[in-house]
Amino acid sequence: MNPFILSMMISNLALGTIITAASYHWFMAWVGLEVNTLAIIPILAKQHHPRATEAATKYFIIQMTASSIILFSSIFNAYHTGTWDITQLTTHPTPSLLTIALAMKLGLVPMHFWLPEVMQGVNTMTALIITTWQKLPPMFLLYLTANQLPMVILLLLAISSTLISGWSGLNQTQLRKIMAYSSIGHLGWMFAILSSSQKLLLFTLTMYLLMTIPIFLILITSTTKTIKDLGMLWTTSPTSCTMTMIIFMALGGLPPLSGFLPKWLILEELITNHLIPLATTLTLTSLLSLMFYMRLTYITTLTV
Repeated sequence: MNPFILSMMISNLALGTIITAASYHWFMAWVGLEVNTLAIIPILAKQHHPRATEAATKYFIIQMTASSIILFSSIFNAYHTGTWDITQLTTHPTPSLLTIALAMKLGLVPMHFWLPEVMQGVNTMTALIITTWQKLPPMFLLYLTANQLPMVILLLLAISSTLISGWSGLNQTQLRKIMAYSSIGHLGWMFAILSSSQKLLLFTLTMYLLMTIPIFLILITSTTKTIKDLGMLWTTSPTSCTMTMIIFMALGGLPPLSGFLPKWLILEELITNHLIPLATTLTLTSLLSLMFYMRLTYITTLTV
């Protein structure tokens, strides 16, 4: 792709996110989401490979469907309330439709099937954008509407995402798919705390980004794509190998590493709000994710 066109697409990607984050009007928030989606489609398909084209097509269909649901719910809400304010979700079906649409954009269970396939069909740098920057616009909308979203749907999405992500990640050999299921699992934890503490949501999102970006940068610089490649990382760069092991254990939430802190605080907040069964379920389902993270760490250490 021409460098000028690529820089323009990346600028539009940032512009769409900024428009959504700065909007209190539903239509402008929808415009920001559309600009963001249309900007990343050429980036997804720039490899001129059938798998990249397939990934771009899947991403486009899913994102357009979710955006259509968001636009429909906002129009429905504005028709009954007379306002386009994002924080005024008083019409009954609107919060549920909005939650489902944003969960579809983020790739939560059961609308998660597109995320691993799209990430596997693109290069590692584009997968980094999908798992980090592309999560920000929907998370901004969730942050603004957190107090009005249906708690039952949020908790069901949280439990199913942490369970399915851990279960599905166990038999994967492609690192991009593993990172996709990692994203789904961490988003499940964020949805669990969304209605209780928005500050803790932002902290968890920040910690997720700080752990995910370095691991992708290591995969990019070392051209590592599979678990087999990961086992050879020590021979090329012992420092990168050590950092990879530490970050994988942190992503799994192993104490006393940084990834354990947000999960600990989320469990404490849930117990404080008398949601002990939910806290117990999240803890048990997260053990599956921790298992495949520890497996990756073990494979990385085989050649040490």
